[in-house]
Amino acid sequence: MITSNSNPKVRQIIQWQNKAGERRSANIFLIEGFKMFEEAPEQKIRQVFVSSDASERIGADPVLRERLERIGYEEVAGDVFARMSDTRTPQGILCVVERPQYSLEQLLQTEDPLLVVLEDLQDPGNLGTIIRTGEGAGITGVIMSGHTVDLFNPKTIRATMGSVFRVPFVYVEDLLHTIQRLDQKGIHTYAACLQESMYYDCYSYKEGTAFLIGNEGKGLTQEIAAQARHHLKIPMEGEVESLNAAVAAALLVYEAHRQRKGR
Repeated sequence: MITSNSNPKVRQIIQWQNKAGERRSANIFLIEGFKMFEEAPEQKIRQVFVSSDASERIGADPVLRERLERIGYEEVAGDVFARMSDTRTPQGILCVVERPQYSLEQLLQTEDPLLVVLEDLQDPGNLGTIIRTGEGAGITGVIMSGHTVDLFNPKTIRATMGSVFRVPFVYVEDLLHTIQRLDQKGIHTYAACLQESMYYDCYSYKEGTAFLIGNEGKGLTQEIAAQARHHLKIPMEGEVESLNAAVAAALLVYEAHRQRKGR
């Protein structure tokens, strides 16, 4: 059992929790909680740490216990595990997982893709929620600008609730060029903005579709919005000027889902 905060493995986990660059260099990310552990692909799990406080739950779940024994794990004293965890009330399991890798070409090969394109989104919870909601609506991928928040931020990972393992994604340095590529592939691009826009339910999303969502505070830049083939907006009543980015994305992808399922 690991009992010291000065243990090299403990210190490494704490460093990975706090430094995105270190996680990127190691090509890993961290997940916490039993649900995330159960959903993670076994071949991608590099290390598992279990708190001594979680032994009762593990003992009562033979399926969980078998998976842990098959993968292998290290037990950690409760107070030390609390230092390793990024949550206030840890569930008692933490895993080091190899990052999935995708390319833009993979995302564009799907027939009639349904994509979400994010420009400089900054809130980890918003990004995680968009990925989770997107999976529910059947999106085929997420494209992010280089200045979008780190997908592997612990808060983002928690918000995905496991969807990070199943929704393809890619960061691109030149978002303008990427949108041009989408257009060349026959994928209709829709900028969520107020200027010269039609209501979002006026369009058909049955063919290849990409919804462009901008930064929480500034929205899409004029350059990116101008590159989109169509502009759309969501009706606003009262004195509300805009919606949360994740809520807006959810409305759009579920409208596409409704149309594609013929409902």
